[in-house]
Amino acid sequence: MRSFASLAEFAGATGEHLGYSQWLEVTQHSVDEFARATGDLQWIHVDPDLAAAGPFGGTIAHGYLTLGLLPAMMRAIFEIRDVTMGVNFGLDKVRFPHPVRVGARVRGGAKVTGVRETPAGHLAAVRMTVEIEGEPRAACVADTLSLFVAGGETLERPGPTARESAKQAAQEGT
Repeated sequence: MRSFASLAEFAGATGEHLGYSQWLEVTQHSVDEFARATGDLQWIHVDPDLAAAGPFGGTIAHGYLTLGLLPAMMRAIFEIRDVTMGVNFGLDKVRFPHPVRVGARVRGGAKVTGVRETPAGHLAAVRMTVEIEGEPRAACVADTLSLFVAGGETLERPGPTARESAKQAAQEGT
């Protein structure tokens, strides 16, 4: 694991590949649990017998299951010690070039593509590439965005919500 003392040090790694997570086997159980949680029960994911005769020769993981592995992979690849909070801010681009067959092993690789300061904290862009063991094409390539808040920083909250404004106005008798 690559460890950074500060967000400034992390920002200094822009353009660098930070390493890889450990290999993780994608099991039918995890695919089935994801299918139940999301309601995506398509046979290519949950019916091994039918999928064996299908286009992939067996069941495959959902693309979004693969995408859902990214936070754990990122935590295994790097840490920023002075960060008190990190939240998923979103994704700029996601691609699923190759399906992940159940039983395959995957790992993530991370490359810092940019860090910029915002009023809410530091917005970090990291390109995550999920590799499939023995497969030349990636399972997933995602440009992730994370908002990090360092020790001493506070999140700037936008102005009051409509409900808070109405409550305040009622209390003030206006």
